[in-house]
Amino acid sequence: MLDRFAIARALREIASLLELKGENPFRARAYDNGARSLEKLTDEELARLVDEKRLTEVKGIGTALAALIAELFLTGHSAFLDELRAALPPGLIELAQVPDLGPRKIQALHEALGITSVAALKAACEAGQVRGLKGFGEKSEEKILEGIQRYETREERMLLVHALELGEPLLAHVRACPAVHCADLAGSARRWKETVADLDIVAGSLAPTDVMDHFASHPSIERVEARGDTKCTVRLGTGFQVDLRVVPPVDYGTALHHFTGSKDHHVRLRGLARERGLTVSEWGVVRLESGDKLEVPSEEALYQQLGLPYIPPELRENEGEIEAALAGERFDDLVRLEDIQGMVHCHTTFSDGKNSIEEMARAAEAMGMKYLTITDHSPTAAYAGGVKFDDLLRQWDEIARVQEKVKVRLLRGTESDILEDGALDYPDAVLEKFDVIIASIHSRMRMDEDQMTRRLIGAMRQPWFKIWGHALGRLIQKRDPFACRVEEVLDVVADSRAAVEINGDPYRLDMEPRWIREARRRGIRFVISTDAHSVDALRNLRFGVGIARRGGVRRSEVINVKDAEGFRREVRPS
Repeated sequence: MLDRFAIARALREIASLLELKGENPFRARAYDNGARSLEKLTDEELARLVDEKRLTEVKGIGTALAALIAELFLTGHSAFLDELRAALPPGLIELAQVPDLGPRKIQALHEALGITSVAALKAACEAGQVRGLKGFGEKSEEKILEGIQRYETREERMLLVHALELGEPLLAHVRACPAVHCADLAGSARRWKETVADLDIVAGSLAPTDVMDHFASHPSIERVEARGDTKCTVRLGTGFQVDLRVVPPVDYGTALHHFTGSKDHHVRLRGLARERGLTVSEWGVVRLESGDKLEVPSEEALYQQLGLPYIPPELRENEGEIEAALAGERFDDLVRLEDIQGMVHCHTTFSDGKNSIEEMARAAEAMGMKYLTITDHSPTAAYAGGVKFDDLLRQWDEIARVQEKVKVRLLRGTESDILEDGALDYPDAVLEKFDVIIASIHSRMRMDEDQMTRRLIGAMRQPWFKIWGHALGRLIQKRDPFACRVEEVLDVVADSRAAVEINGDPYRLDMEPRWIREARRRGIRFVISTDAHSVDALRNLRFGVGIARRGGVRRSEVINVKDAEGFRREVRPS
């Protein structure tokens, strides 16, 4: 019999193996989602649900997944997992962690050289054995070695979306303690970094022992690793570390600021403080000359003591935000979640989405949205059920039918593939009939820098207004951005009928903040999207807003802060 965390690990292994086999990524993700749902239960709840055959009542667990979980719980193994392991070369999951090394190459290396581990692959490359294999070469060998080096020096980090799924219930648990005055997540999660090494929670209280006792009672905590007067470090069943720090309420503002980071931002602030005769630490702001502690009830007050406007957590990376503040720039107009009026970049069952147009529309309406773009894949994306012309007409009829039943405005759109020569999918006569076009690359991602740059420039120069979708094709921790001269493409975007998508899919978060800043310098406008393939994924919007704020995006720079008609006028292709 396995506990919930062991079963969750097995589900994640199945997800990885399915992905490596080239299965539909959304099928693989279902197992990952099931694992996270299990981790939120207690072992007692899991046992009861299995015994009463009610696992399907848990969000994210369907009939097939429930049967597999019950099998793992009752027998300790899964026939399906055993089949997947048997069907793939040994060591595949480890080898698949090497950047740019896909399942086909791993299979070829295994068949030709018997490669079953990263260490064996490294030795084969260093011995020059890989370059002679069909489909490889000297450059391939060099690239594999580069990927191995990155794999060996990587830092173990969790995707932000998974970190928040673990951290937010813990934060709610801490806030529920009667002795807690205030509490927040801190660290890189509060700064909306794409990945997180561990979680930090800061609480203000005059009874730290009570708070730490309450914190340690949460069912997701497997063990307490260390505990002092004001700090408690725990390890979750997933292996993730969480640190709770409890400070007197009077020190809460400076403690929250200190543990939010980043280190580089703090170093720059401390230098600025010294110039003003002050010192800043987690315990407050003190005058160097007299040793007097200043009253700093909040983060806003801390910045005020330093002669600066409030700098939001998302910007605290020492990437020009302090210099901008010193020059008089304020940040109170950064785009906020409540500014967004429309859900953009949404897929339905007409391509590879999980929910119907009506289900997506009703969910968006329930969230208070004023409009929803139906942007299913275009025909070239056959692997994702790209919508052929006849089906497109049927989809438009369906949009019209659903529009009569909902208040949210439905806009006809497409996620049109950018073809190899830079053209957009669908004939011109069809493109001009859409309300919105998202232009994205889904294939031939290994083109060299020159080829990819020409391809993107060709697409951006198309006469249709288009939104450059998930611009550089990255999948965080799995696929690096493709090679192109980004600044050159942005120059063309700035002179074209185009905007840039800030993709809220937490596995993408594309484009990254440094390129968002470059786009802003060119006066380019943005659309903050969900890239939702299901009703649940509409909640991706907050991740899009988070990454936009990290790039310094203002409300006035975002098109989908406009109402439905204003948005439609801005993005209409023709």
